[in-house]
Amino acid sequence: MHPQEPKDLHELMERAHNMAGISLGSLAHELNLTVPENLKRDKGWVGQLIETQLGAMAGSKPEQDFLHLGVELKTIPIGPSGKPLETTYVCVAPLTNIQGHTWEASLVCHKLQQVLWVPVEGHRSIPIAERRIGTPVLWQPSPEQQALLKQDWEEIMELIALGKVDSITARHGEVLQLRPKAANSQALTQSIAADGTMGLSNPRGFYLKIAFTQDILTQAFG
Repeated sequence: MHPQEPKDLHELMERAHNMAGISLGSLAHELNLTVPENLKRDKGWVGQLIETQLGAMAGSKPEQDFLHLGVELKTIPIGPSGKPLETTYVCVAPLTNIQGHTWEASLVCHKLQQVLWVPVEGHRSIPIAERRIGTPVLWQPSPEQQALLKQDWEEIMELIALGKVDSITARHGEVLQLRPKAANSQALTQSIAADGTMGLSNPRGFYLKIAFTQDILTQAFG
């Protein structure tokens, strides 16, 4: 029997705190789920496990994981020093029909209004079942962080609108970056070409840079 959606923020945080210190294997056993051999094929498994335990219902829908609470859930793999091991996926980036798009109405802004970060040991030397879940952090962007995110988003969206999506690299943006988001480089989707007509490009996603998420954890844990 998988847990129901939490009624309120207090219940959500209580569940998240109760997971701290528990191994992924123990949690999977509790939920009758199988731990994969490795995460190459099951990249999203850890996130799905945590979602299940916390009662998140959104799945892959373009909305917050706990829409009724205004909370997005993000698991974050960390190394032995507590530093995030990879960038954090936020959402798919729109590559067409972006006239009149604003930061305030964007999915990135919506998803990052309030985030429940759940750190998980992610070092490859630790077997998946033995990796432990860390202390959760409920975060809302400060005005400074919000301004940085907005600035990066606007610059990236402007390049997409100008048909320059293929010239955007992971180095663009101070805290937010745009990267290909597909199982392989053969996947193509419509995008705006340099002459304003429709072209084809790899699907893209918005990701938070490691230094940004590291700052969030550092501020929370000192």
